[in-house]
Amino acid sequence: MAKRAAASKRRSSAARKPISRRRKPASVRRTTTRRRRWSQDVTEHSDALTLEPGVFTFNDPKRIAASLKGSAQRSTRRKADPFRSALSMLTFYINRAGKTLPAARKKILMQAKDELRKQFGRD
Repeated sequence: MAKRAAASKRRSSAARKPISRRRKPASVRRTTTRRRRWSQDVTEHSDALTLEPGVFTFNDPKRIAASLKGSAQRSTRRKADPFRSALSMLTFYINRAGKTLPAARKKILMQAKDELRKQFGRD
C-alpha cells in the first residue's frame, strides 16, 4: 500500500523537466524546421527561376553557369534581365551557405560567377 501511495505522488517526466526542455507540439516543430531552412526552400522553389536539380553541386563552373543561364533565359516569371537573375541566384546561394561552405566549393562557385559574366558577354 505504501508503494502505491508513493507512486501516485510522483510527477510525470514532462512535469519534472524545465519548460524549455519539454518536447514541443508537432505543429510548432514543423514550422521551426521550415523557418531554419527558408533559404533551401527559396533555392528549390524560386518564383524567378526553375533550376536544374543539383545545379550548385556541379564541379564544373562552366556547367553551373550554362545551367543558370538557360534557366534564366527560359523563365517568364523573373523581374530582372536574365543575367541579373542568374547572377543573383548564384550570389544568394553563396551568401546563404556562409561559413559552412567549404573553400573548394566556394572557389568553384566564384569561378562560375566569372564564367556567367563571360557567357552573357559582360566581361
